[in-house]
Amino acid sequence: MEKQTDAPVLLCGRYFSTQELYEIQETVRTFSKLSRTELANTICEFLGWVTPTGQYKTASCQQLLEKLERQGLITAPAKQKYKSHEKKGISFGPLTEAGPLVEGSVTDFKPIDLEPVTNQASIRLWNEYVHRYHILGYKRPFGAHQRYFIVPGAGQKPLGCLLFSAAAWALRARDGWIGWTEVDRSLRVNLIVNNTRFLIFPWVRVKNLASKALSLAVKRIRNDWQGRYGYSPVLLETFVDPKKYRGTCYRAANWIFLGQTAGRGRTEMHNKRPFTRKHIYVYPLVADFRSYLKGETAHE
Repeated sequence: MEKQTDAPVLLCGRYFSTQELYEIQETVRTFSKLSRTELANTICEFLGWVTPTGQYKTASCQQLLEKLERQGLITAPAKQKYKSHEKKGISFGPLTEAGPLVEGSVTDFKPIDLEPVTNQASIRLWNEYVHRYHILGYKRPFGAHQRYFIVPGAGQKPLGCLLFSAAAWALRARDGWIGWTEVDRSLRVNLIVNNTRFLIFPWVRVKNLASKALSLAVKRIRNDWQGRYGYSPVLLETFVDPKKYRGTCYRAANWIFLGQTAGRGRTEMHNKRPFTRKHIYVYPLVADFRSYLKGETAHE
């Protein structure tokens, strides 16, 4: 075989040499009977394509296979169809029924804390609360994520829920504010985390609780992400629908207003379907966040 001299190609957040792309094509042809997930895991194994904690980057690899298939470079296995019972909705039980009115000031409920949601029972309860009381309901988190309950002390019933998950792929206002290139974004967008759900229960009317919860999240999320995924984010983002909310709690917690989305969803620059234009807020978790996002400073 001739020596390959082509420059590496950036796809799905990773550089691939011509030889690696050829080996991926050969793997797809050789293991044509595998499911897409099994095939993605196989490719991740021989490429050493893993997260900082050593887990296969299966989702990214599946996106790569879809992209290569659209380009006509491979024929991937057919997508598996999921049975309808696997998509059934969340039912509401007595544990998430509305409680008695809780009101006062945040100082009346010390110590307010964020409780990471980690076990399956707590995850189901969190999902049920959000699906029952959040205006957008519950949707499975995209990529890396962390759920929290807002609690007034250990062992107490929660007052609300928070979710942080993967950032939007492309946002004109955010990306211009950061000043990074498309290559920078492709390689390091995982260092941005999105506050995708924020819920204070309808029967909870505690002044300054929302901004307090956000300040607690800012203090702990880098360590929580490091412990779970092996790296620490440097910037938070969120979207606020101005037709429904004013973003008061984000402003009170010193988040920065950047402007509006283009109204095209998570992949803003490429999606043509119309969405409601949202206000964009961000919060830097480290002073030199731009140098991390641009690759000028090595990430810990």
